[in-house]
Amino acid sequence: MKCFYLNAAYNMNTPTIKTDRLILRKFLENDIEALFLILKDKEVNKFLPWYSLKDIEETKKFYAERYAAKYEQPQAYAYAICLKDDNFPIGYVKVDMEEHHDFGYGLRKEFWHRGIASEAGKAVVEQDGLPYITATHDRNNPRSGNVMQACGMKYCYTYEELWQPKNFLVAFRMYQLNFTKGQDWIYQKYWEEHPNHFIEEL
Repeated sequence: MKCFYLNAAYNMNTPTIKTDRLILRKFLENDIEALFLILKDKEVNKFLPWYSLKDIEETKKFYAERYAAKYEQPQAYAYAICLKDDNFPIGYVKVDMEEHHDFGYGLRKEFWHRGIASEAGKAVVEQDGLPYITATHDRNNPRSGNVMQACGMKYCYTYEELWQPKNFLVAFRMYQLNFTKGQDWIYQKYWEEHPNHFIEEL
């Protein structure tokens, strides 16, 4: 897969990326309805750390807090996933700038099983400027693990957490991809914070 960066410097705030099928770009204020289509579906958001959104007003608040605020930072990888055909957002992919550098994504249900999340994820994790990235998924959602593996990430360990705001116990599998860190280095914070942890034979 070839990725084309439309900005010269990789460490700019959310540089637009083109892949074979996709445009990855910032969410804009006029993408609110598209964002709502992604976030209103209960099945799409089942394994995500928020409830499905109810209306456009909730979506505007979500956009302001999770996108507009990030775009004010010096560096932010928070993308709308768009097909090249129409540049209309059908999902999102992100890597957080906090210590965990957490990778995550979401995609409208009608676009599942086409390799779109993996294509978008690979393009984002190729960007310079991060020592490593991590990602977690509910053990009951193994397809997310497949996406993480497709992006070059490796399983490290599993831990149990009382997940908020949904308030139920989840066994999370933690994956990681190192760039400037040694290949054997593992981000231990989740392991240390959650006493019920273990390594599975996958």
